[in-house]
Amino acid sequence: MSSAYLLVSHGSRDRRPEIAMQQLAKLVCHKLSENHNTLNSEHQVGIAALEMSPQPLHEQIQEFAKNAFGDCKLSQNENRLKIVPLFLLPGVHVMTDIPAEVALAQQAIGQDIIIELQPYLGSHANLEKLLAKQIAATKAEAWILLAHGSRRPGSKETVQAMAASLSAVAAYWAGPPSLESRVKELVAAGYKEIAILPYFLFAGGITDAIAASIEELKLQFSAVNFQLAEPLGASAELAELIWDLTDR
Repeated sequence: MSSAYLLVSHGSRDRRPEIAMQQLAKLVCHKLSENHNTLNSEHQVGIAALEMSPQPLHEQIQEFAKNAFGDCKLSQNENRLKIVPLFLLPGVHVMTDIPAEVALAQQAIGQDIIIELQPYLGSHANLEKLLAKQIAATKAEAWILLAHGSRRPGSKETVQAMAASLSAVAAYWAGPPSLESRVKELVAAGYKEIAILPYFLFAGGITDAIAASIEELKLQFSAVNFQLAEPLGASAELAELIWDLTDR
């Protein structure tokens, strides 16, 4: 059996997330070869974006499959293309948009290559440990876990559960409760050292906007010490989680 792996992110006009995705793909490729004790070329890892790409995702999937498997002579159903959605929340993109694009790609490709949609990154139980490491490395009295948010009902429960297990409070960039409202609550409760952990994969336009927002909060609450942690970023630890998802 021959397998290839495609990591799907949201996509951005900012170049930084794409560069980080390329780094992450290399780390996952290394992890795959390490676990299979084979050369990298036998486990091809690619990246694709749901939005902000010249091609729709189903076309990106088709193109990657063609490049990965070429004129492979394996019998039907022996070629596997595993798609891993690098999303943190079970929002509309994860639950509706990506499955629809995968179905379109499968229809176009036919049955010579079987496309398998793996669980999304945010569903991995050990993701919490990566966030806990970041929290442990920073001294603060109170933590805010700041996620993007989703319009899909029930998606906030994932963030709230994560925040509770990290002894943090949840806030959302694209919906209530907002970062500012959470800060006001913590200041009213007497906290003087507040740290914000962005629940985002990579640095980009939104993390820049979060940093700018925190500068404004510093002016509003001059007696409070604010700290902003880094987003997850491309790391060997994150690659390990992704590798684990490809094996589900």
